[in-house]
Amino acid sequence: MGCKSNQFESSVIKENLENNGFQEVKRLEDADLYILNSCTVTHKSDNEALYLLRSAKHKNPKVTTVVTGCMAQIEKEHLLENDFIDFVVGNDEKLEMFNFLESGKSCDVSDIMSLSEFHKAHLVDTTKTRASLKIQDGCDNRCSYCIIPFARGRSRSADKDFIISQIKDFEYKGFKEIVFTGIHIGLWGKEFGKTFLDLLKAVEEETNIPRYRLGSLYPNELPDEMLEFLSKSEKFCPHFHLSLQSACNKTLKAMNRHYSVEFYLEQIDKINEMFNLPFIGSDIIAGFAGETEEDFDITRANLEKSGLSQIHTFPYSRRRETVGAEAEGQLSDEIKIHRADIIKEISRRKYENFVQKNIGTVQEVLIEKRPDKHSGLLKGVTKNYLTVNLDTDNSELKNTLANVLITKSCDGKLFGELSK
Repeated sequence: MGCKSNQFESSVIKENLENNGFQEVKRLEDADLYILNSCTVTHKSDNEALYLLRSAKHKNPKVTTVVTGCMAQIEKEHLLENDFIDFVVGNDEKLEMFNFLESGKSCDVSDIMSLSEFHKAHLVDTTKTRASLKIQDGCDNRCSYCIIPFARGRSRSADKDFIISQIKDFEYKGFKEIVFTGIHIGLWGKEFGKTFLDLLKAVEEETNIPRYRLGSLYPNELPDEMLEFLSKSEKFCPHFHLSLQSACNKTLKAMNRHYSVEFYLEQIDKINEMFNLPFIGSDIIAGFAGETEEDFDITRANLEKSGLSQIHTFPYSRRRETVGAEAEGQLSDEIKIHRADIIKEISRRKYENFVQKNIGTVQEVLIEKRPDKHSGLLKGVTKNYLTVNLDTDNSELKNTLANVLITKSCDGKLFGELSK
């Protein structure tokens, strides 16, 4: 469940167990072990995790259930009070899942806030077309709505040599693109006096990976020097995900976010000017505590005029032990959902506009290993993060980079043909 870091760590868990004699099965009824890597960013994700675990036990009463991830880190041994949960594993311990299973413990969750070093977990998942590389964990910020720092601990960075070694391993396995992931990758290198830009320069100088893509960044983590460097790179995929959360200064202050709406609107304009058809996504929380109708109207107007390509939004969820949970002006679920729906409509229009701009252009596409499950035709991802269906089923093109002419958009899908 949840973020790209969790997805990366789930692959680590899978490889760790397979390397120790376990075999993945497709049907729950055939499983001896059911592991859920949970998310706790909202109440909804907690409830979904508990539903999945309860359902697994119902479908296969003999299966051993293991819950790990952020919900496990926060709730710890309290989860064992549920008769459908057998084991609880913390966020750090899950990276050595086999060792935990051998330990005989029912719960192993360490004090995540005491961790000061990045847990180096090697991963070579050859089933996917794009390789995820976790370079950082934890977060030092204390945004008033967010429980994740308490589930992930302080910021910890992988050292440069480990990252370069992993990238070279991915190269050897035939990967053409890597995606840098983490809880707050903009903090990479902070504890040893380096910056994220230092790492990107090393990646370009010391590896031959054809493409790389960045995870989520704060708008103030893209200084002009970094934008200038990326704009001249032939390897960087012009795909930005800016963690915005609100487009109203009053709400941003209440959220403990350290930038202004004016600044990040300028950042978005700057990115659109410096890159060719960049994809710029964002996160927005709808209905944070104290957000008045006037505040929301300001957010809505600023999002409308922004140069964003897409907006991921969700209603605000109160998380205990956060400042926002105790703040005055809590809104009803109906208001929060209504505001989220308005932002989703803005996002739909912006994404459609972005897609239309790409029709008629030639884009470099990384063709995926698996074809479209309905048509059998190949599909791939452009550098600027659009999925394109191709007019061919030539299996020799899988996991290659190809120039593709984007020809049309139909029923929410993009189509293209190989450019000659």
